[in-house]
Amino acid sequence: MCPPNWGQACRVPRTGARAGFGVELAIVTAADLQAELAVLDRTLTSIEAVLDPASSRAEIAELQEKVAAPNLWDDQENAQLVTSRLSRLQAGVDRIVSLRSRVDDLGVLIELAVEESDAATLAEAQKDLSALSADIEALEIRTLLSGEYDQRDALVTIRSEAGGVDAADFAAMLMRMYLRWAERHGYSVEVYDTSFAEEAGIKSATFTVKEPFAYGMLSVEQGTHRLVRISPFDNQGRRQTSFAGVDVLPVTEETDHIEIPEADIRVDVFRSSGPGGQSVNTTDSAVRITHLPTGLVVSCQNEKSQLQNKAAALRVLQSRLLSLARAEKEAEMRELKGDGGNSWGSQMRSYVLHPYQMVKDLRTDFEVGNPDAVFDGDIDGFIDAGVRWRRQQGER
Repeated sequence: MCPPNWGQACRVPRTGARAGFGVELAIVTAADLQAELAVLDRTLTSIEAVLDPASSRAEIAELQEKVAAPNLWDDQENAQLVTSRLSRLQAGVDRIVSLRSRVDDLGVLIELAVEESDAATLAEAQKDLSALSADIEALEIRTLLSGEYDQRDALVTIRSEAGGVDAADFAAMLMRMYLRWAERHGYSVEVYDTSFAEEAGIKSATFTVKEPFAYGMLSVEQGTHRLVRISPFDNQGRRQTSFAGVDVLPVTEETDHIEIPEADIRVDVFRSSGPGGQSVNTTDSAVRITHLPTGLVVSCQNEKSQLQNKAAALRVLQSRLLSLARAEKEAEMRELKGDGGNSWGSQMRSYVLHPYQMVKDLRTDFEVGNPDAVFDGDIDGFIDAGVRWRRQQGER
């Protein structure tokens, strides 16, 4: 309990680790928390103005009418689009409503702590404020995603590059990192293709993250990633530098009108491969599609049906053709503007495990000293910093 007559000045200890100095104590007052909450309130109000939940509710009402139509599922593809759009809009509105409710409830909790002279309640409010701040900041990032394709699902491809078996192992570590990131947030993932390396790790993998704004968020992860460590595959225990590439594309939609004539593709079927002797390995169900005009090659082997694998491979090919067309258009615009280009395809992040522990983004300078947490999917800080950096670059 706080001493009597303390009012707004009740104080609770805030602890935090400080290297070499044990535990550092700071003092937090009720007035501090109310000031921080006021800032969050203003931030959330700005987010609401940008995301416009009232407009979303109007569209939700229209979609609900379509969902209620008895003939909705006569066209299954359109029905899936309608229901998916409805689910996403409703989730977005629910998220904003939940945050607004938490802001209001936290204000009441702080006032209650003041009235009851209760330091324990104030400490609880401090904890809730920290979590609320993180959640509002995550939503704020979405207001910065205004690119043409930012709202779409993301098609991610990871490839091992220079570094031999260490690079293949690093590519597998990156794949797990992104899958864990998606799992932490409850995002759905569909793996299309995994090409395993002979000794360890993967040569490449392609998967889709199905979540509104997944492309906008993950697009800042595109580029070359570098790992420095003592190689577990070197019997002399030498330090090894290896590289892996990450490509991120927006998933195509019907409105993209990416036509692929049958005459422009060659379809090869083969038996799926991979560790563990999965049932998919027993038939020639895997599909490889070569786009003859461009030479693009895509494959899918994770479905049991050859038709399912072909459909998935075609979706990947459509996304890559869309990205190719967009890149050509951007190159033309840069040429007209006299722009010397950018460094998106260059090295963008270093993961150092020896002689010290650090992960650093080379564009934003955002860094952390816990690589284990990063490889376990804790990459929101890097994504947020990347989105803000890209926005700043666009405003210059």
